[in-house]
Amino acid sequence: MPLEESNRGPEVLLAVRRTADAPPLGAQVEAGLRAAVRDGRLRPGDRLPPSRTLARDLGVSRRLVVDAYDQLVAEAWLEARVGAGTFVRRALPAHPDGARAAPPDDPVPAPTGVPATARPDGRPRIDFFPGHPDLAAFPRADWQRATRAALRELPDAALGYADPRGLRELRVALAALLARTRGVVCRPGQIVLCQGVVQALGLLVRATAGSGRPVRVAVEDPYLHEHRDVLHHAGAEVVPVPVDELGVRDEAVAAARPDLALVTPAHQCPTGVVLAAGRRAALARWAERHDALLVEDDYDAEYRYDRAPVAALQALAPRQVVYLGSTSKTLAPGLRLAWMVVPEDRLAAVVQAKRYADGGSPVLEQAAFARLLAAGAYDRHVRAARRRQRGRRDALVAAVARELDGARVDGVAAGLHALVRLPAAVDAAALVAAARARDVGVYPLSAYRADPPARTSAVVLGYGALGEAAIAQGVRGLAAALREVR
Repeated sequence: MPLEESNRGPEVLLAVRRTADAPPLGAQVEAGLRAAVRDGRLRPGDRLPPSRTLARDLGVSRRLVVDAYDQLVAEAWLEARVGAGTFVRRALPAHPDGARAAPPDDPVPAPTGVPATARPDGRPRIDFFPGHPDLAAFPRADWQRATRAALRELPDAALGYADPRGLRELRVALAALLARTRGVVCRPGQIVLCQGVVQALGLLVRATAGSGRPVRVAVEDPYLHEHRDVLHHAGAEVVPVPVDELGVRDEAVAAARPDLALVTPAHQCPTGVVLAAGRRAALARWAERHDALLVEDDYDAEYRYDRAPVAALQALAPRQVVYLGSTSKTLAPGLRLAWMVVPEDRLAAVVQAKRYADGGSPVLEQAAFARLLAAGAYDRHVRAARRRQRGRRDALVAAVARELDGARVDGVAAGLHALVRLPAAVDAAALVAAARARDVGVYPLSAYRADPPARTSAVVLGYGALGEAAIAQGVRGLAAALREVR
């Protein structure tokens, strides 16, 4: 039978049977509550619905529910608090039938190509894992104000099924922000909000498919395995193209003859190089000539220290570039706020792919972010984060110079990580293992290669989530590991 909606207390998924062979209703309620505690639907400290509410939901007498609660209190499953209600006991005794609290989350498997130390359960004490922002610096007070304002001001209709591109007020604010800070040329209607850059890549592949063959995507080598993996998962054929000191090689992109070319012009990961102006222009000409699509991941563009900002590649060829950005490095990856700027002639296919993927991204976070932008709080936060990360970058460079003989640090004019090149005789794999034994996490450049070499002497160190003292201590641990493997 359908359950009646209740206005008081939390809902609990319980059911009773009224067939001839069913146990008594009271026994069913008791057993259902025990099972809910055992399997974690009800956790220690959870409040149960009032007896009158649960009785109405189940279609049984209130006396029957009261008796079930009393029995489970006597068995130490529940506890009754005068004036507060009935709760699952926080300290559950060992029961013969295996009562337990909700199990902890299983460890998340590491993505392909990423060392196991990237897993939350295996993280070293000082972890130079690249790409981690400073989550402790998240602007909680500003975000709280923005969320409250959004809840006050959002019209009811905004909470319904809406435009899969996302909330218009955020798209308007983003169009202004991107034009002002990155030189992006677009109208708000070209912006599609996504739940992360990874989702954006999958949507682009699906929107480009349809020729009867896999979508061919050129990706930089070295680059993020996570992005390669999501492209493979979406059914794309991934073609690695080399990167040198001037960025991705445009002639290699052209030779790959891709439908899409995924590039990071502002700050290549993990080398840190900036795409040279001549190569930017060459890529734009190639895309226009072959009606191909450049996908610009504006990776770490907000964090620049020793160079003037470089405008987005999208400004050179707005009709041939999809621009990707997110708040994962500036605010927090857990917000799942990202965006695409899509050329007009590709927009309908991308919007359709987004509609079929999830119907649209969550509205409340979009509304809060729009208000953060309107209040100027986002700009203030990014400026403060840039100053803080510059200090950490400086601390890392100084520590490497002080502790690691013969090392060279590359890619530090921007971003949240550095590429440390060690003498050729050093085996990065052995160094990574020796550092890990000292509770220091560093990561070999080979992990970013499409075809990892047998040996490399370069490691990647992320500093975005570490304080300056931890950076210095971690580099000292790395130096001790280096002495061991030399």
